[in-house]
Amino acid sequence: MATVRALLEQKDKGFWTIIPETTAYEALQIMADRDVGALLVVRGSTLLGIFTERDYSRKVVLKGRSSKETPVRELMTESVYCVVPDDTTEKCMSIMNDRHVRHLPVLESGHLVGLVSIRDVVKMMLAEREATIRDLEQYIAG
Repeated sequence: MATVRALLEQKDKGFWTIIPETTAYEALQIMADRDVGALLVVRGSTLLGIFTERDYSRKVVLKGRSSKETPVRELMTESVYCVVPDDTTEKCMSIMNDRHVRHLPVLESGHLVGLVSIRDVVKMMLAEREATIRDLEQYIAG
């Protein structure tokens, strides 16, 4: 079973943070520039929440709010599910599925060290399955 640590080592993208005073518009611009679907909201090294495309669509667009005037602190999800580097990708998938989230911050000794998306987890799990199939085919072929 692959771990979150292994997943983070294979990722070519890091993670991006913003402060709570960032406007929704500024956050969306960062997401577009970085081609990401979520930003971690921090104050110093403390994780305060997460701002996602889903937060924007449900809390700005559908409620007729102004993205240029509304700070992320009013929109972010504060109750964030996190994982640690030694957790497995299966645990990540279980949390994502059970809690209906697409991103999990990674904390090590209380410090933010990464962010994994459902895409990252699926990619790693598929790679694991393909490796298992190759190993079994080689074993059978002898």
